[in-house]
Amino acid sequence: MLELLGIHHIAIICSDYEKSKYYYTEILGFKIISEEFRAERNSYKLDLALGEAYIIELFSFPTPPARVDSPEACGLRHLAFAVRDILLTIGHFESLGLAIEALRVDPLTGKRYTFTHDPDGLPIEFYEQ
Repeated sequence: MLELLGIHHIAIICSDYEKSKYYYTEILGFKIISEEFRAERNSYKLDLALGEAYIIELFSFPTPPARVDSPEACGLRHLAFAVRDILLTIGHFESLGLAIEALRVDPLTGKRYTFTHDPDGLPIEFYEQ
């Protein structure tokens, strides 16, 4: 039987590297582990951590195709992050003038959650623990 130990990282290709770098580091609070410009690909690779855990590889490429915008399309549906206080999370986005959806309640768990989007429209969920 295959023994998976956990998720190593999530790779995201962005359309505007500086905008996405700002969003993931300054808005969401990820810490930069390393940043590399790969001249042969005209591409940046940014490794990001949440706390001490390596979580996201953020890539730029010169002309990536647009993301399919249907939330029910095959592929990655959204990223979900656990938060302690969903109302503080909503307040954080509102204080920055950024769009965030209204509070929802998971009918199976009774937990509160909400969604926003990164600069390329990737849905980001915040789920209260």
